[in-house]
Amino acid sequence: MSEYTHETFISPFTWRYGSDEMRHIWSEINKRRLWRRIWVALATVQAQAGLVTPEQLADLRAHQDEVDWERAQELEADLRHDLMAEVRTFAEQAPVGGAIIHLGATSMDVEDNADALRLREALWLVRNRLRDLLAALADQIDAEADTVAMAYTHLQPAEPTTIGYRLSQYGQDLLEDWDTLEYVLSRVRGKGFKGAVGTSASYTHLLEGTGMTPQEMERRVMELLGLQAFPVATQTYPRKMDYQVLCALANIAQSAYKFALDLRLLQSPVFGELAEPFGKHQVGSSAMPFKRNPVASESFCSLARYVAEMPRVAWDNAAYSALERTLDDSANRRSALPEAFLGVDEILLRVTRIIRGLRIGREGIQRNLATYGPFAATDPLLMALVKAGASRQEMHEQIRECSMTAWAAVQQGAANPLAELLAADNGITAYLDPAQVRAIIAEGADVGDAPARSRALARQIRETIASAAD
Repeated sequence: MSEYTHETFISPFTWRYGSDEMRHIWSEINKRRLWRRIWVALATVQAQAGLVTPEQLADLRAHQDEVDWERAQELEADLRHDLMAEVRTFAEQAPVGGAIIHLGATSMDVEDNADALRLREALWLVRNRLRDLLAALADQIDAEADTVAMAYTHLQPAEPTTIGYRLSQYGQDLLEDWDTLEYVLSRVRGKGFKGAVGTSASYTHLLEGTGMTPQEMERRVMELLGLQAFPVATQTYPRKMDYQVLCALANIAQSAYKFALDLRLLQSPVFGELAEPFGKHQVGSSAMPFKRNPVASESFCSLARYVAEMPRVAWDNAAYSALERTLDDSANRRSALPEAFLGVDEILLRVTRIIRGLRIGREGIQRNLATYGPFAATDPLLMALVKAGASRQEMHEQIRECSMTAWAAVQQGAANPLAELLAADNGITAYLDPAQVRAIIAEGADVGDAPARSRALARQIRETIASAAD
């Protein structure tokens, strides 16, 4: 038997990224426990049809949780079929009931229902993580709703906004992701029990003369599993469901990436407005001791790019599933599904930690406002000049010329001279006296209804997650 240690390659998702809870969901042992649970549920209903004795059923139940990984691997080495190896392992442990394990079933009657159960459990964990993130984000939006800062378009200073309003953009995206996740979670279904090509032919023969139909048997087994079944299926459940699930995960990764990219930009000393938490003993660079690199944000941006590729794999699996099924989806699903979930799990945990410990660079915010804020005030100045009787086009040119001169001074490291340049311009002072001009520039452009919209979004987030069923 192989020993998987750090002496050989193991996936970073085995130990570095994602939580133990998510790893448990996608573990081989959990999968095999689910297989055994499904076999016991199937035998329970077949006992109701008179096909399985009470003694056989009791024997299976007694050994249901005794997963023996080592023995199953020994058997699989010869059988080259993991599910049949588990069937025989279970049968060896349950000598009375072992003979009727998997009666009438095909592999995917068991595997696909188990995968649906794992998908649902993993989606619930993602949902809980996303709820924690949204709650933390709502708190920060409220706290910074009135914190005025420069907004940037084309990575250039534009007009003022508030930190709360900027955070609201990420909150709104994640709230959309929440809605998508809720929809996908409500649509998770299993294959049911329909046999080799989905026609229930094997169960029809098996149940003949019992008074139970294949549809009734399927309904009862799925009820025991707490899972709905697709009304029609081939040998597998429709692989479109995998695609929809992975798209929902990619949506979350996309929203997290947008936040992290902005944070990485704003953490640069050129901006100095926001930063992720940085530990007292944390090392930013092995070569440059002074560095405070945004390593957490960069790390989950990398994971987000990886997650974004997974829907393409699932798209191919769904589109290329020729006729009643092909097996060319099997190998990649063993990796794509758990790794997408573990990636998003890690992303959500990291973003939540960053939001809760978000560092607001208030000195940097004020510095940038003082440097670039006067340029934003030229719009209210232009409106005041037009109201005073000036030509909008002529005043636009006057203000533009003064602004370009001021911009050149700022680029050379000087304080912004725009207010004085405008107050000394004869074309402008023909309509407004210099004190009025200075007052308008000093007041700056306002942030409009950004604070109110921020608080409304925070309230909507809280109401949405509070009303969601657990």
